[in-house]
Amino acid sequence: MKKIVSVLSAMLTLAYLCFTASVGAVEFTPPFDVNAKSVYFINLDTKSVIYEKNADLEQMPASLVNIMTAVIVLENCKDPDNITITADKKLYEEFEEYEYQDDLRYGEIWDGDELTVTDYLYAMMLTSSCEASNILAYYFGNQNISAFVEMMNAKAKEIGAEHTVFANPHGLYDSKQVTTAKDMSLITQYALTVPGFEEIATAEEYEVHPKSYVTAHEDPWTWTHSNIIMSAASDFYVYGVKGIKTGNLQLSGRNIVTMGTYDGIKYLLVLLNAPFYDENGNSKYYHIIDACNFMEWVFDNFEYKELLSEGEEIAEVKVENSDGNGYVLVKPEEDVSTLWYNEVDVTSIQKNIKLYDSVQAPVKKNQKLGEIELKLSDEIIANVDLVASSDIDRSFVKFNLSTAKDFFGSKWMKRAVWISLSLLLFYLAICIWAFVYAKRNPKGGLSNKKVVKKLYGNKRK
Repeated sequence: MKKIVSVLSAMLTLAYLCFTASVGAVEFTPPFDVNAKSVYFINLDTKSVIYEKNADLEQMPASLVNIMTAVIVLENCKDPDNITITADKKLYEEFEEYEYQDDLRYGEIWDGDELTVTDYLYAMMLTSSCEASNILAYYFGNQNISAFVEMMNAKAKEIGAEHTVFANPHGLYDSKQVTTAKDMSLITQYALTVPGFEEIATAEEYEVHPKSYVTAHEDPWTWTHSNIIMSAASDFYVYGVKGIKTGNLQLSGRNIVTMGTYDGIKYLLVLLNAPFYDENGNSKYYHIIDACNFMEWVFDNFEYKELLSEGEEIAEVKVENSDGNGYVLVKPEEDVSTLWYNEVDVTSIQKNIKLYDSVQAPVKKNQKLGEIELKLSDEIIANVDLVASSDIDRSFVKFNLSTAKDFFGSKWMKRAVWISLSLLLFYLAICIWAFVYAKRNPKGGLSNKKVVKKLYGNKRK
């Protein structure tokens, strides 16, 4: 029954989002210290950012690279449940010479173990198994791990992870291997669209049933996810949190990518370079602490809120030549809803309204007559068109009177009047001159023809 309620809640949330306006990113400051150097925390439903910190700063991903390794394998394997690969110890040799042995994570896969591709994927995603990473890369890179890494980098570019460079499939230290919190979010969002990935990356544990294996394995042979937040037996347990991947390197701190779902709302969190030790030199899981704090924060304090309603009449615009009311009410073109922090009062949102001074009738319902901008401090939440809430017809009489008024007040009418007056004055001047001339010469007065000759001269030779 609980699952049914969760599914219905998720469906209602998605349906609600489909009929609301998209909004810009509104970031809120969490009420706790953030230990990780880089953070990128988003609402997966809308892709809006809840919080970010140094999201574009290049960091080493550690075994978060396994997310991309899994993507390449799943996209190049038609039947992962039935394709088997025999483990070969030659692929482990590089780990024996690795300088920072504490970084190594094993799935206890021995030389000669015969496992399916699915088995290796679980080993890699749950335990960060270095053996599984190399075995998969070697097999799907056509016996060439470097070729597989090239596929990883090509996919990163395709996804848009512009600041990511992969140097190996397992995530052990390499100075050339870098990513950012934002890039890892993009890569993970893509991975979640790949069939099979989410099921593997969010499993709490996996029991191995190999085709054959050496006798060193205990029975039952199981792998448990390294993200202890999803384990009810853990002190860090948070209900609703799933997978996806953890990664640790002595030289670049602790990392985690994890998902959370509450009330049908999905979140994705990326944390990079959290410290290994506290101020006293004691080992501490700061990436887990940060992830718990973030998930509990949004679960307890965030919900979707309607900031503008499509039916809300906000202002009015003057309508010229209308048949009836001389104004029309305007309303938002669409609803505006967003994930909102309950500690921030929605009344603190600024509503900057820009309206047309006036509009000529006729006016059609939903005709744009202005805009409204929603802002919180300096962050723009949304820009929405304001539209007419009803039709306004034109008055025939008012329109014709207005047209006549406009005509007589137009610049062309003023020019016509000026030219007419100028010509009239010129004509009167000629008449006055002719009258005066005739007065002075009563006997030899000028005929019309002589007047013309006097004014313009005789052009004939």
